[in-house]
Amino acid sequence: MQVIIPGQAERYALRLVAHSPNGPRLGTLPHHLGFEVGAPLNDVPSLKLSYPAAGVGAEWLRTPVEIAVEYAVDGGQWTEPDGGRFLRIKRGADSTDLSGTHTYECPAWSWQLRKLIMYAGPVMADGKRPFSAVSAGAILRTLIDEGQARGTLTHLVTEFSTTHDSAGQPWDDDKLLTMALEPGVDLLTLLINLAEQGVIDWTMSGRELCVYNEGTVLGHDLASGGAPVDLRFGRDIDEAPDTATLEDIASAILVRGEQGLMVEVTNPDAYTPWGRWETSQSQGGVSDQGTAVLLGTNALVRAGRERAQLTRGIRFEAARWLPFEHYRPGDHVLAPGDGGQMTSLRLRQITLAVDKDGALSGNVTLNDRFLERELKLARQAAGILAGGVGSGGDGGEPAPEQPGGRVAAKPLGLLINDAAYVDEYGYARGQITASWSPVTKDVNGVAIDPDGYELYARVNQATEPWRLIASSDDTTATYSPLVVATTYAFKVRAVAQGTKGEFSDPVVALIEDDTTPPPVPSTPALSTRLGVIEVGWDGLGQNGGGMPADFELVRVHMAAAEDGPFEVVDHLRAAGTALVADQPYNMPRWFRFSSVDRRGNESAPSSSASIATQPLVGTDLIGQVISGANIVDGTVNAADAVIANTITGNLVQANAIDTGHLRANAVTLDKLAAGSVDAARLTATAIDGKTITGAYIRTAASGRRLEFAPPGSTYPEIRFIPAGSGTNYTRLRTRDDRFTGEATFEVTSGTNSGATAASQTTIAAGYMQMQVRDAALQNDNGGLMELAESYARYGYMHSADDEQYFWFDSSGRTRHVGKWWDYTVLGPTAGIMAGSLTFSPSGTAPNSRIVSYGADIDGNPGPVCVIRRGLSSPATHTPSGSWYVTDSQPTFFRINTSFQDGYAAYWWVHRH
Repeated sequence: MQVIIPGQAERYALRLVAHSPNGPRLGTLPHHLGFEVGAPLNDVPSLKLSYPAAGVGAEWLRTPVEIAVEYAVDGGQWTEPDGGRFLRIKRGADSTDLSGTHTYECPAWSWQLRKLIMYAGPVMADGKRPFSAVSAGAILRTLIDEGQARGTLTHLVTEFSTTHDSAGQPWDDDKLLTMALEPGVDLLTLLINLAEQGVIDWTMSGRELCVYNEGTVLGHDLASGGAPVDLRFGRDIDEAPDTATLEDIASAILVRGEQGLMVEVTNPDAYTPWGRWETSQSQGGVSDQGTAVLLGTNALVRAGRERAQLTRGIRFEAARWLPFEHYRPGDHVLAPGDGGQMTSLRLRQITLAVDKDGALSGNVTLNDRFLERELKLARQAAGILAGGVGSGGDGGEPAPEQPGGRVAAKPLGLLINDAAYVDEYGYARGQITASWSPVTKDVNGVAIDPDGYELYARVNQATEPWRLIASSDDTTATYSPLVVATTYAFKVRAVAQGTKGEFSDPVVALIEDDTTPPPVPSTPALSTRLGVIEVGWDGLGQNGGGMPADFELVRVHMAAAEDGPFEVVDHLRAAGTALVADQPYNMPRWFRFSSVDRRGNESAPSSSASIATQPLVGTDLIGQVISGANIVDGTVNAADAVIANTITGNLVQANAIDTGHLRANAVTLDKLAAGSVDAARLTATAIDGKTITGAYIRTAASGRRLEFAPPGSTYPEIRFIPAGSGTNYTRLRTRDDRFTGEATFEVTSGTNSGATAASQTTIAAGYMQMQVRDAALQNDNGGLMELAESYARYGYMHSADDEQYFWFDSSGRTRHVGKWWDYTVLGPTAGIMAGSLTFSPSGTAPNSRIVSYGADIDGNPGPVCVIRRGLSSPATHTPSGSWYVTDSQPTFFRINTSFQDGYAAYWWVHRH
């Protein structure tokens, strides 16, 4: 039992209280022999206790009973925390124990939510109950309302609705659900799964189930602001065991998708003490490269570092902040992380224990921000692979289109879940996962079994064409790449026995932009020489890792005081040094870095460092050793009074120093001022066979010139500069960061007069590329030729809307991406024409129609044509009659049919 000192309230106390099942309070259980309670986030808490047979209230424990854990602070009111109600279900005893002590393992009240299951409903699809684009509250209320109507868990209290969570907040529109649940799924399993996918947070308050939007009520940020909850060593916490493992680390992953898709993704920043470690994963349902890259990247982020579990012991007697009173599972607090630095961590579990003597102990389990991000990435991957969670649209109006009548009814509940990823070249791309309810009936309400589904998309503008982006035999599909920060419209239709069904209502979604900044850079390395401050960066992040593929530059910030204000004075695109001149002597200047990626995301600032420039001449010499223009005889000892590098050539009288007064090797390159030795002072062949290091060589100071290793260049580089400002030039350089262990030769042009385009040629051992890019050489902006060991690609790349190219690879197959020109806009030398026309009913048979090419084809055109009849009742249509291509001329071909009704013609014509 707990020890109470008369006249002194306990700092923090725990007690047990018995309640009748679904009934009133019975009384306290004061004679326990110790208990332990664990309260995790979004899971079932647990209670273990021992109790003597002769203890007060022991008779209550002999039958089913509810046990509440209550706490009090400084003798205040007793409070039952969330998740603090337990069920006495499992008991144990040792018959040889003369004290008659019993042990009890008690799950929380929420454990019995598994006793409420879903039954079959009025609408079923493939034996499952479909839910189409509804909130989590709508699904949960369906289970609970139906179960309680059957008499199950009638004392379970719920305040959330189909439209609002338990805090009265509307359900998140970006987390609607389209899913099919099998009869028999229980309420607890559904709650845990929805929480694992980041849709909800949940807990129990007594017998009330509280469900919230994820990261809101059970995700308070207590780590920031003027008075953060800071758990500090020696005051709030003492023991801090960290367990860590390298078992899951990998720096490369092979993603295996559908249709033979194999994609390797690497993480150059992964921790690799033994070199490259590989892993693989099979991703059923993934058939496009962008989605595979996204999933592989997410997996490598989770496998790129040592995995650590942080446990922090609580000091109840001295703590400023106490569990449940000041923080609870899900909250973000300041606490020592892995290594002891104070950082924002999320509480994942609170564990409290009281021993048989009443001594109180406890600990908290914490996740750092890296692990929280990994959980988010795992949820994103689960959404891509399983579908079902996403946005029902961003509220935009779909661009108008002509409706069409088809056999299968339109799919319901189309949801779009979007994500951004960085491709192998460091550019942000968009990826979507679409999900919808299965189609079970045709347009007339008759049962139908679709063979598959087709997902279409377009940029949400009325003039943009719809494009088939994915086909699926399930109710989910993925696609990439898409242009980030762009609004698209999506629609889906079923296909049954080759007949296209009705399209779903279009859903408009804004593709997520890449908003993740690069890592915080390392601390600047500062030095000063000759009145100039040198600000060095080692190219790494503050934790020693490298920069990601989409890294653009590091900004150099300077301030006159440690607390700012800071201003940007330079930038670095790789490891190197920035030079800052014209700063006053003996005045500290503070420097820090921030990193920026290609989407403009900027990291938090690095740690700052300070330095002050030093005067070139010691002020103690002035007025003491100089009389007028002369130095007082005997006053200057060169070893003591002359600062290094302060006597330059122009201060030495001509011919005053002859060779006899110079020690061998006394004059070295660093003793010579810049520009002090011109060509006239060098003898012929003076530098033949020598190596020039640390030099910036140029053929002229201005105008047309060549520059070798110019200032600011990161790699070996030559610039070819025409007349002008010198900022628009052609460049040759060799890089070592594109392919591991390889030298990559790169040629870049200057920009055009409108500053809209520049060209780049890249040559590596197994890779060559020529492409027109934008003026910053960052984004695709024109023609492309790309050659690699396993493939070749030729075409035009600007955005996902207008990209077009031919793809050849080692499989021996060819693929074309893009659209074909319509026949009406081509001339006489067009090699391929494609098109379609709809002909209205003629009322007579035979029905003869002409398709004109719009030009006199130079050669022999070969038309291939197919007819689609558009009858008003396709379900009753029996294809009868005949049609033929009866005439082929250089300017047209003719179709004859026996139909009197209208029809559409689709054709492909090649010139041979």
